[in-house]
Amino acid sequence: MLTTAEIVKKVRDLEIKSKKLTSDIFTGEYHSAFKGKGMSFKEVREYSAGDDIRFIDWNVSARLGHPFSKVFEEERELTVMLLIDVSASLQFGTVHAQKKDLITEIAAVLSFSAVNNADKVGVVFYSNQVEGYIAPKKGRKQALYIVRELLAKVPKQKETRLKQALHFLNSISKQKCIVFVLSDFLDAQYSDVLRAASRRHDVIGIKVYDKMDIQLPDAGLLQVRDSENGKTYWVDSSSKSVRELYQEEFFRVTAYSSDVFKKAGCDLLHIRSGEDYVKVLQRFFLSRSR
Repeated sequence: MLTTAEIVKKVRDLEIKSKKLTSDIFTGEYHSAFKGKGMSFKEVREYSAGDDIRFIDWNVSARLGHPFSKVFEEERELTVMLLIDVSASLQFGTVHAQKKDLITEIAAVLSFSAVNNADKVGVVFYSNQVEGYIAPKKGRKQALYIVRELLAKVPKQKETRLKQALHFLNSISKQKCIVFVLSDFLDAQYSDVLRAASRRHDVIGIKVYDKMDIQLPDAGLLQVRDSENGKTYWVDSSSKSVRELYQEEFFRVTAYSSDVFKKAGCDLLHIRSGEDYVKVLQRFFLSRSR
């Protein structure tokens, strides 16, 4: 567990890194990706060259004898909600840091991206229950508070149940939110509640994983412990079939989450520890802005 001094230093380091990324790289992409997703009708005006023909108001045009376009305005602000998995499986990593550390960095970047664009940002921490809630607010203090809580959070439970967090989100958020779910998605049985959430919110999953989540090393007989249920197993990692089964299980779980998100009409990003998550997020923001 980090000391208070270590938390203060990490908060400062993450603020510097996140603010640089959001000012140099993400500001335009974030704005284009999400601003304008919530649009409200403002007025009708005469069609001008270059107007999008999809927004021609054909009823008004027919009545007045020449083309008119509908004009929309962006909603003044967005609310970004981060659903952050704090279960025990995130406390694992073989490349640079644990999966929890990667999630903390990404959450910090998303928080500062939101507040830099004058949007509200809030957090739901979850394991197999809701472990904490930070109501959405604007401003630098809110982003710093979120980062501090991320670094200091000690969950009461070890297992993962995304559906509990989604149920909680659906109960507290009546207005549309941009929702980022940060997890390794070693979970199941959340398809129905994800579909319900996606009908109201714009939900984006960010799956983090370690290279050893995919590939078991050939290291002979190993004693391993499931970090979430506490059970201990002996595994013969020198067996090719064992290593293949291990890899197949990773792809099975990954395929499940990908399928559930796709059927719910939601995006799911995959980020490996040690990978440049900045490029992954930037590509996603750019794809959304087209």
